[in-house]
Formats: sequence, structure tokens, C-alpha cells
Amino acid sequence: MEYITWEKSGLRVSRTGFGALPIQRVSHQEAARLLRAAVDAGVTFIDTARSYSDSEEKIGYALHDVRKSLVLASKTPASDGEGVTQDVERTLGLLQCDYIDIYQFHNPKQVPLPGDGTGRYEAMAKAKREGKVRAIGITAHALENAQKALESGLYDTVQYPLSCLSSDKEVDFARKCHEKGVGFIGMKGMAGGLIAHPDASFAFLRRIPGVVPIWGVQRMEELEEFLRYEQCPPAWDEAMRQKVEQERRQLSGNFCRSCGYCLPCPENINIPQAARIMFLLGRAPAAQFVTPEFREEMARVDKCRHCGACASRCPYQLDTPALLSAQYQQYKAFCQAWDKKAGQ
Repeated sequence: MEYITWEKSGLRVSRTGFGALPIQRVSHQEAARLLRAAVDAGVTFIDTARSYSDSEEKIGYALHDVRKSLVLASKTPASDGEGVTQDVERTLGLLQCDYIDIYQFHNPKQVPLPGDGTGRYEAMAKAKREGKVRAIGITAHALENAQKALESGLYDTVQYPLSCLSSDKEVDFARKCHEKGVGFIGMKGMAGGLIAHPDASFAFLRRIPGVVPIWGVQRMEELEEFLRYEQCPPAWDEAMRQKVEQERRQLSGNFCRSCGYCLPCPENINIPQAARIMFLLGRAPAAQFVTPEFREEMARVDKCRHCGACASRCPYQLDTPALLSAQYQQYKAFCQAWDKKAGQ
């Protein structure tokens, strides 16, 4: 396992991070099995959030006895100082510990700053002075906000989407964080599950100094795959560059990263799923996507009110209703072709 130290915070972390959003979908026992396997293999950095339902609770349940050997990061969506203070206490209780290594503002619309009237940064700084928080971080889906946080000099870590699909501008930003000693936590390393070559994204990110990806893990085989890459890192060579170019060609243009900020939908449309269904069909066995139950779920797209709520919440400025409509039309054509082939 490779480890690095983020200069500004002094935190030493494994280069392979455990993204704990997916463990909210499995039992406490299965989450504990995954987390213990990761820690036993040398993973020391685990990232979660207050918003990930029972993820914090499962981490506390699984790892409270080895907590001091780990770097735990969580996030608060609070909009004011009182909310931040309350969330710090909730996270401490659920993680079963007396300090949080990194506490992050969870994708705020505006970067929290001292004197901005919300009291958020002041509350976080107070928690740090009290030893309840060791480093202050922020997550952002908009590069402008991530840059503003870095330039403020007030943040120890920045979490931002980074994968082999990322632009040169985004990669340059990650390098700038490293130059300033600020920890860079890379989310969406698999672009929400759409990247078909995880070895390519691993190799691409490993070559950028200071970047620690948090790979979302829900199944043991996913964890084992990234641990294999850690033990024997795939080379960044011409063959790997060709894989990256292939990914970029296939995923060029607007595509849903499955961050979920568009939800909930007033018509109960599963927007992240419906908005990228044709990508999913090309990356997984199709049979699971053409069952009567799945087709019924997809048909909810026709009930879209075009209220604009999803688009207004999308951090990537996607025209979500238009994306849903286009994907659904292609999906219906796919199902018709599937049925015709099945009838032959």
C-alpha cells in the first residue's frame, strides 16, 4: 500500500481511499466485512457523510476498535453555524470517536468563509480549536467553488470529481492543490460507474501527485479489484492511454455522473438511472434492464412535469429533462429491438 502525507494538515493517508457512500445499501454485517477487509489490507482513509443515511453508524460499528490507526472524513450539509455544531456532535457519536480527522462542508452553493453571515466557517473553526475536528475540508462539483476554496487558504482538503475523463484544467487544479500542500480527495473516479476500464482510471489518477481517490465500494469483488491495482499498479503506458481515449470518445458530451443531487423527483423518476440508461446498457448485461418491472420504472419519464427542479440542482448544469427524454427514447427503441430478437 502506498501512503502520502498532505502537508497542510499533516495527515498521512493511503493512496487508495474507501468511499463509504455505497455501504448504506448493505447490512451492518456486510459493511463491517468490507471495511475490515479494506483496513486489514492497509487502507487507512475512509470518507463518508452525514447525508449518507447510516454510513457513519456502520463505520463506527465496524471500526471503533481500530479508529486511532485511521483517517476518517465526513461531511456536513448544514447551512448555518448551529447546524454545523450539531452535525459535528452527531458524527462523533455515530463514528464512536472523540475527533474527526477531516470534516468537510458538503457541496455548499457558496464557499463558507469567515464573516459571510452564515456562521458555518466559524463553527467549524471552533470545533477544530476544541480538538473535535483536525482538518477542515470542502467538497465541490463546480470547479469555480473548488478554486475559490483553495485560494482562500482556509481549507486543509478539497474534494472534487476527478477521473480519466477529467479535463486538463481539472488536472492542473489537482496539481495546484498539491503544490500548496492541500489534500486533494478525488471523488467520482469511476464517473458514477460508467467508466468501463477501472485500471485506466486508477493509472491515470495515480500519476497525479497528492491525489487520493475514494473508490465507492459496495461488493467485495470491487474492493479486491482496487486492492490488486494497489499491490501491482497498472502502468501508464500507450495501451493505457488508448483505453482512456476510448472512454473519452464513448462518454463525450453531457452525461449523468449519478451524484444524486437532482433527487427527489416529484414524479418519483429515478433520474440518475434513467438519465444514463444507454450507457449502462453498454456496460452491463442487458437482461436486467429489460424486465417488465424495469420498463415500468423507466416509463415514469413520460410523467416528467418539466418543473426544472432537477436541472436547477444539477452541479454539472445538465438539461436534465432533455437528457431524460433522449435517453428514454433510445431505451424504448432498444427494448423494441430486444423483443423482436427474442421473438425470432
